[in-house]
Amino acid sequence: MRSFSLIFKQFSRSVFLIAGFAFLGFSAYAQGDAAKGEALFKAKCTTCHKIDQQVVGPALGPQLTEETDDKYLIKWIENNQALIAAHNPKAVAIYNKFNQSNMTVFTELSDADVTNIITYVRADWKDLQAKKAAPGAAGQPVAETGPSDLVIFALIGVIILAFIIILVLNKVITTLERVLLKNHGLVLAEPEVEKEPVDRYATIKKLAKNKKLVFFVILCGVIASSSWTWVILWNTNVHTGYQPVQPIKFPHDLHAGAMKIDCQYCHSGAYKSKNASIPSLNICMNCHKVVKTESPEIHKIYDALGYDPQTQKYDSTKARPIQWIRIHNLPDFAYFNHSQHVKVAKLRCQTCHGPVETMKEVYQYSPLTMKWCIQCHKRTQVDGNNPYYANLEQVHKLLSEKKPVTEALMGGIECGKCHY
Repeated sequence: MRSFSLIFKQFSRSVFLIAGFAFLGFSAYAQGDAAKGEALFKAKCTTCHKIDQQVVGPALGPQLTEETDDKYLIKWIENNQALIAAHNPKAVAIYNKFNQSNMTVFTELSDADVTNIITYVRADWKDLQAKKAAPGAAGQPVAETGPSDLVIFALIGVIILAFIIILVLNKVITTLERVLLKNHGLVLAEPEVEKEPVDRYATIKKLAKNKKLVFFVILCGVIASSSWTWVILWNTNVHTGYQPVQPIKFPHDLHAGAMKIDCQYCHSGAYKSKNASIPSLNICMNCHKVVKTESPEIHKIYDALGYDPQTQKYDSTKARPIQWIRIHNLPDFAYFNHSQHVKVAKLRCQTCHGPVETMKEVYQYSPLTMKWCIQCHKRTQVDGNNPYYANLEQVHKLLSEKKPVTEALMGGIECGKCHY
């Protein structure tokens, strides 16, 4: 009987031990390298996911915290299509919840890579929750760290007033002391001496009688005023350095400089149209539907489009145009065609607009005067391999052979010939 009880006790211990390990294996979170997981998350996941906000896909922080079955998560991330095809209940439910949008398959990731990503997401989500709950976070009362501006200005006012009172009292005391000393005969009163009147303008009157000096001063004044008038008239409507405040602070040094985005990605009309065109806000949304969504400047774009980043839907009733302020403006009698310079002459945008890739906010770099344009035309060489000039050679050949040449062959039906 005793041996049976010993066997039962050992068996029960083994069962409980195995059950305990199994429970820990099923309930414990994945343990991985959060640093490696961060690098993989930024490389693979940030296009569609954020940890604390829904983008194309759901916010991963709460999702991976609620889901404790890490084996299922690894299978889902590596090949979610296989789980959906196998009619896995969880996979099908997620697939239907997000309008049957297909998630990218990451078969190149190992189980350890996915575990690292899960560990990083959970750790970062935990840190975000801790920051929100900490004193001073959004929605939490913040203790006063110093006196208010009103108290500081009041103290400064009291100090200034006290200083003025001290000066006045010091002056009064000095005057009273003199009166007392004078009454006791200790200070003799100064005898009043009549002063002869002094002509303050005697020197000026003397110089005014010098005709040569007067002529020289008038001549210098005429030259100075003429030069000033010439400079003012010459620079009329020349707005070099003009930099208005735009409704959205678009940093060209970041986009064209650091990110090396081509100018014509946004200003797509430059190579095919007279105007470079103002970029559509939809071009901005190609990136900023996901990138820097927390920026106040990006939210101005959302407001103009009537876009809700939480639901990722557009409300056309809330849409309104952005009131951009024009920087480069030519007079009405001047004709400028961007496509002739960008596509035909193959000029870089910086030739006229300056080093835009270094400008925090764009300003007018060149004077855009007729003299400036003519100087550029004098030094810029013509590209003889351009089809435009090949067409002119054909026209000259027809003329030399005394064959009929129409205005259409010489570009006479192009819109820019008549319409400015």
